[in-house]
Amino acid sequence: MSGSVMNILLCGVGGQGVLLASEILTGAAMDSGRDVKKSEVHGMAQRGGAVTSHVRWGEIVHSPLIEEGQADVILSFEPGEALRWSHYLKPGGVIVTAETPIYSVLVSAGFEEYPGDVVGQLEKRCGRLFTVDAMGEAREAGSARAANTLLLGMLSPFTDIPEEIWRKAVAERVPPKTVEVNLEAFARGRKLAGE
Repeated sequence: MSGSVMNILLCGVGGQGVLLASEILTGAAMDSGRDVKKSEVHGMAQRGGAVTSHVRWGEIVHSPLIEEGQADVILSFEPGEALRWSHYLKPGGVIVTAETPIYSVLVSAGFEEYPGDVVGQLEKRCGRLFTVDAMGEAREAGSARAANTLLLGMLSPFTDIPEEIWRKAVAERVPPKTVEVNLEAFARGRKLAGE
């Protein structure tokens, strides 16, 4: 926690469920009685572009934006995005990231290069790094599409929000037919973070 405010930066690319994860996180923080502020940047999300969301909570939060070097946790759905936003992490902060790279159109077309040794670079920049095959683990829980809730499960132990409030926030915000698989993915992520 940065003082009395918790700062979490979510990042990924369009189509990965970053915005739904942000809604669940915001809901869980509000349900636990916090003042919560959120800011999102969609960019070229529909075309696989970068998506970020700043989520801050505490007794009183005045701004939705996290200052550089102040994020307690970066929750990344794509490792290159974790690296791109790692300068927002505070010293000793935590990064939780999916392992699978998703190449942008510019990288695929040869106009840009995907960074090399992303995990090695992240290890140098953060206090604690947790990487996971999010889609594979979510598939084991019942659906690869639940990778976002699996990652939230991994994030959850780094907050002071009780597990039952997290589970309620997930159940209330995912599509009704997917509640069970999303709760299973969340539980699996939470367990992975504890190992």
